Amino acid sequence: QVQLVESGGGLVQPGGSLRLSCAASEFTLDYYDIGWFRQAPGKEREGVSCISSSDGSTNYADSVKGRFTISRDNANNTVYLQMNSLKLEDTAVYYCAANLICAIGADQWDYWGQGTQVTVSS
Repeated sequence: QVQLVESGGGLVQPGGSLRLSCAASEFTLDYYDIGWFRQAPGKEREGVSCISSSDGSTNYADSVKGRFTISRDNANNTVYLQMNSLKLEDTAVYYCAANLICAIGADQWDYWGQGTQVTVSS
């Protein structure tokens, strides 16, 4: 069974940094495109970033461009989301997901982790 496990969330002050990890068990991540999503209370789940399995190409939501970086370490079967210059509005539960393609809609992704809470607060 495909399992994704996120870690690295926590409480950070505005302007701070966190690195989220998405690790997989029972399957190899490098065959999948991996996306990061987030969901704040009362809001829909939104795409944050995605990295391709074929060529490593990446894309980002406008709200995080220049601040977040997605990367993959196939040797360790892990995908990371480095988040810098965090803002109050980045507060959300962050999820990683695996799919054959970097689909726009969250409902098009096949496999999900349980999420990790990121709270940006002074």
